[in-house]
Amino acid sequence: MTARYLLGFDVGSSSVKASLVNADNGKCVASAFFPEKEAPIKAVKAGWAEQEPDSWWQYGKQALQKIKAEAQVKGDDIVAIGISYQMHGLVCVDKDLKPLRPAIIWCDSRAVPYGERAFNELGAEQCLTHLLNSPGNFTAAKLAWVKENEPDLYNKIYKVMLPGDYIAMRLSGVANTTVSGLSEGMFWDFKENSVASFLLDYYGIPASFIPDIVPTFSVQSSVCEAAAQELGLKAGTPITYRGGDQPNNALSLNVFNPGEIAATAGTSGVVYGVLGEVNYDPKSRVNTFAHVNHSGEGATRLGVLLCINGTGILNAWMHRNVTFDMGYAEMNDLAAQAPIGSDGVCIMPFGNGAERVLQNRELGCSIHGLNFNKHARPHLVRAAQEGIVFSFCYGMEIMQQMGMDIKKIHAGKANMFLSPLFRNTLAGVSGATIELYETDGSVGAAKGAGIGAGIYADHDEAFATLEKLQVIEPDAAHRDEYQAAYAHWKETLGKM
Repeated sequence: MTARYLLGFDVGSSSVKASLVNADNGKCVASAFFPEKEAPIKAVKAGWAEQEPDSWWQYGKQALQKIKAEAQVKGDDIVAIGISYQMHGLVCVDKDLKPLRPAIIWCDSRAVPYGERAFNELGAEQCLTHLLNSPGNFTAAKLAWVKENEPDLYNKIYKVMLPGDYIAMRLSGVANTTVSGLSEGMFWDFKENSVASFLLDYYGIPASFIPDIVPTFSVQSSVCEAAAQELGLKAGTPITYRGGDQPNNALSLNVFNPGEIAATAGTSGVVYGVLGEVNYDPKSRVNTFAHVNHSGEGATRLGVLLCINGTGILNAWMHRNVTFDMGYAEMNDLAAQAPIGSDGVCIMPFGNGAERVLQNRELGCSIHGLNFNKHARPHLVRAAQEGIVFSFCYGMEIMQQMGMDIKKIHAGKANMFLSPLFRNTLAGVSGATIELYETDGSVGAAKGAGIGAGIYADHDEAFATLEKLQVIEPDAAHRDEYQAAYAHWKETLGKM
């Protein structure tokens, strides 16, 4: 019997990764990303960030060629395709489905005033009870910017879409989107369970701009003849899954149920938890979107997203400037020489821009309680890692106030989660068990495709081969010390 393969694309802002997964045993047989150096981001003005949508297509094509050659897999052997993508971007296409301008991507901040104005004029209650968020700097606000500043171009728009929608359209020749995607763009009304017409009306955006809506796990479209010839795929291959990068990361870690958490801690850190009821933070310090398995008429599954900008970037700064004479593993050992709570040293890790969890305040990074006669490098390095953990827990308390019961944290064994001190502190303060996995966004997208194609009965079958690398239980013996250190940090933050 010929092996069946699932193809997953992960469309990031730095590269596009592709992976092939053997559908029958769940094993990844090949992965590659392109370009090997970071993809360019155009910043025509300060605060702007744009990429050419066609570049994502070309990068994906290059990555696909690599993995097909490496695994000796033919296009006919690929039975379903899944797509993960950078969230919150805006792609505008004309009636020929050609991009009208470069994509305005997630880190572009030009639309902030448009979202703030909508929030103030429509009112917090209207926005939060329907959108579960402020319109903010999300896709709808970016489209409002295009309308006001590029009216000739705006008048040529046929459809607007997210980056993943664009790649699916290039594969199939069909424009469509998902409820999860619409929710991350502020186009979805959770109260009415429909497109957010009140926000479209406010901005003067026609509903016809929104593509047809398809379920996240379903035969959304299929590879057209032109794309099949260009990519070496089989025409008719179904596209059966699509998810933004953070919901997809949660999927990749088999996080689907209320109370389950997926965490990452790279340059910035994300805690993404699943909520089983429609709710929001009244101060909009965390974002709430439809998770990949959300059903407005059935099971409510919302993804609550906490982002901390100052995460691994603080640890890397400490490495460059404080422990430059040692590697990261030695640095972690050095930090462990200091006691829990770092003998009173507190570090606020907020030196990478305004933090949403602090209601968009930009406090900067600061060190508190430093005694020149008492403290040394171990205290600084430990206080930095503790400060990152405490900022995570500060945001997780908001999630708990929204009704989330956090008992387990899933994470990839990478970045800050390589540090035993970081892991133990997070488990110790939160009281949650941490499970570490070998995970990858494009592999997750491939397995999502397997669910959408009906190859797997459910997510548990799809991720049955997900390898659990390590389990960290909360240290009950030091629970009081962790809690005291966190309370001291929160008190210091409060004074700021």
